[in-house]
Amino acid sequence: MNKLNLLMMLVAALAVTACSPKTEHGAAEQGAHVEHGGDHGHDHGAGNIAVTHYTDTTEMFVEFPKLVKGEEAAFAAHMTYISSPSFQAVNEGQLSVVLSGGNQPEERAEVSISATPGIFRPKITPQHAGKRHLTFYLVNAGTTVTHDLGEVEIHPDHKAAEAVAADEGEDGGIGFTKEQQWKIPFANTPVVERELHDSVTASATLRPRAGGEAILAAPAAGLLRAGAEGFPQIGMTVKAGQVLGYFVPKLGGETDAATLELAVQRAGIEVEEARQALTRLESLFKAEAIPEKRLREARNRERLATAELEAAQHRASTYSGGSGGIPLKSPINGTVVAVGAGAGAAVADGQTLIHIADLGKLWLEVRIPESELGKFTQPTGAFFKLDGEESARVLNVGRNARLVAYGGLVDKDSRTVSAIFEFDNAQGRLRAGMNLRVGIYTGRSEKTLAVPTSSIVDNNGMSVVFIQKEGESFERRVVSVGTKDGDWIGLRSGVSVGERVVSLGAYQVHLAAVAPAALGHGHAH
Repeated sequence: MNKLNLLMMLVAALAVTACSPKTEHGAAEQGAHVEHGGDHGHDHGAGNIAVTHYTDTTEMFVEFPKLVKGEEAAFAAHMTYISSPSFQAVNEGQLSVVLSGGNQPEERAEVSISATPGIFRPKITPQHAGKRHLTFYLVNAGTTVTHDLGEVEIHPDHKAAEAVAADEGEDGGIGFTKEQQWKIPFANTPVVERELHDSVTASATLRPRAGGEAILAAPAAGLLRAGAEGFPQIGMTVKAGQVLGYFVPKLGGETDAATLELAVQRAGIEVEEARQALTRLESLFKAEAIPEKRLREARNRERLATAELEAAQHRASTYSGGSGGIPLKSPINGTVVAVGAGAGAAVADGQTLIHIADLGKLWLEVRIPESELGKFTQPTGAFFKLDGEESARVLNVGRNARLVAYGGLVDKDSRTVSAIFEFDNAQGRLRAGMNLRVGIYTGRSEKTLAVPTSSIVDNNGMSVVFIQKEGESFERRVVSVGTKDGDWIGLRSGVSVGERVVSLGAYQVHLAAVAPAALGHGHAH
């Protein structure tokens, strides 16, 4: 081992040893944790009290000396919003500290936020010794949040305060200050008992639902021409019946532009002769010189000649740069997901020209390994998470998804069975063709202790969570993981109900445990 590595290990060991929270008897009601003397690697003074308390909206981590009658006590209150997804420092408002009870008048001090976001520094000089009730009130944006810390002891003099023995507590706590927490995405979540649905990990593919996909292919060799709105592009939304372009069949071997023009001229002459003949016969019919049958035949010849002229003109226009050709119409409402060729391109018989899919509803086709089939009664849903998304997408049959099919035949090549779920893709973020790793629900469930999946850190093959013992003190726990259900995972051992695990920022706390010097321990007071 070289000297540099040895030095780094010694620095890390010393920094970890410096983060040893201590607790004293006497202190706080349910929801608050109290510690004495632990400076978390910061110079806060021996015998300081540290309390962590939660409400539905805020966390308060406050440090203060033992309270002595007639001596000013300075509090350092770290206030944090605990709204999802990430905890943030309270950056405005006023904080009051109140001593009450003990058959003595109420004592109060109020202060605005300090220059450091998240930190309030009220000071109070207790005037009465004995048991008092300690309460903090945060007034912010017209609302008041109460942190009731229960009873505290006001010592009659400094000598009496020093005589109070401090419980050393547990050593080896991991220090991670509020200032560090506020700089990163950080949150903690209580361990809860929760009904989790058993799942199996499998591969899956998103694809358009049946009837929600259409492919326009070339009926023969030919050319493509753009429509009035141009040729379609990928991502373009189209309606059923909308003309997307034109297909122009390839000319025969002996056909050229001159031949087509000659056909137009010939058809025009035939139309002119048919109209003249019709005019003459109409006069004869009025004079009752011919039967009505001959007039009807003349009219039919005129209509046929006109139709042949229009067809000849259409063919000639098509091959001379006009917009004619066979219209390519979308058979469904949807989105253009692929274009096989552009306007003016020559295409072969059967070539895919335009691929359209209805992305409003998608099918999730999951391939369940043959070895996992024994765990299933009936698939009841699935969940998956895209990179960059905070939460997993959960599909529950009967709620927001439909089980389309559950295959009864094992594929001979992949040795898997398919399960297909249909669901709404209202936001349109998901794309057909995406390959995913999903959890598919087996139909079984269990009630178990659970934490967010983001709480789990892989530490050399062991699953680890970090328990926030106090506001700036953490404990590493090895856990046994169980059922995974969306954003939650069951724990068979290692934690208790109500303990708060680091659910966001766990890896940074892990780094603070293994290399605290690398993260720094600055504390603003």
